[in-house]
Amino acid sequence: MAGTHAVKAYLDLLTPPSRAVLIFLKSNKIQHTVEQILIRKGQQKSPALTKLNPMQRVPVLDDNGFVLTESDAILKYLATVYNAPDHWYPKLPQKRAKVDEYTSWHHGNTRINISTIFLQEVWFPMLGVPTNPAKFEKALKKLDGTLNMLENMFLKNQAFLCGDDISLADLLAACELMQLMCSERDVLKDRPKLLSWRSRVQSALSDTFDDAHSVVYQIREKFTAKK
Repeated sequence: MAGTHAVKAYLDLLTPPSRAVLIFLKSNKIQHTVEQILIRKGQQKSPALTKLNPMQRVPVLDDNGFVLTESDAILKYLATVYNAPDHWYPKLPQKRAKVDEYTSWHHGNTRINISTIFLQEVWFPMLGVPTNPAKFEKALKKLDGTLNMLENMFLKNQAFLCGDDISLADLLAACELMQLMCSERDVLKDRPKLLSWRSRVQSALSDTFDDAHSVVYQIREKFTAKK
């Protein structure tokens, strides 16, 4: 454990990367405080956050004055500096490279497709902003290809995306896939292999997973009530 001070995390738990950071902090008992940033209220544009992250995005980590943005970098930093169990981000170069392989691929595939679907199906209607049905359908089609890759390239016949134990890759992917639960859209329902994987991830993270996703469940209740 690096020092006894608490790291400060700026998070909006409506975003999958923020949830991944919070789950990791809690699961690994890293002392931390959370500053909630509500994007729907424009709080990411506040002078205080803009000073930390000129891109005006969350999550942001402040570790005793060392400021870091981007969930991938934050998670790898925390795993390394706070001596998290090796399975999260293995020290063995080949095992670490497999985690890096997924996290490099994640942002341009799993994340971008799910983010587009969420914006078009949930976020824009919540804000009263016009949606783009063509963009929505294209993202759904692309997500199907992404899920094929998750299943056949990364998961294959192993328990988790990068091996026999949970890693940062599983955390990022699972938090992202949970985002579509906001509208009761479970894109894994016809994919038993990925459903089993997600169950293993949830079991490995126990209550911290559900606690971090409570906002997703709340939005789902509001979304289904409007139907």
